[in-house]
Amino acid sequence: MPKFLVRAKYTAEGTQGLLKSSGSARKKAVEDLMASLGGKLEAFYFSLGNDDAIIIIDLPSTEVALSTAFAVRASGMVQSTATALFTVDEVDRAIEHHAKYRPPGA
Repeated sequence: MPKFLVRAKYTAEGTQGLLKSSGSARKKAVEDLMASLGGKLEAFYFSLGNDDAIIIIDLPSTEVALSTAFAVRASGMVQSTATALFTVDEVDRAIEHHAKYRPPGA
């Protein structure tokens, strides 16, 4: 199952919603969303700096991840980015393909 690192930043309205409920409620909402999609929440951390939350999720496909990102962003409460994560075994299998690339000007 594809794994993603999600960096989330709450809008002002999203932060107000967080303050009205709790961090636990947000984590539960993400857990419920992942379960409804056949996925799983692996980790959920709040953070300081550019991101308000760092989340690691497993989803059945990249299409489901994209659909989820659209739904979350459409709420207007959260801005997010997702980065696909790969295991060491996946990297080793990718290396075996020996992709041949010719850089520009070569």
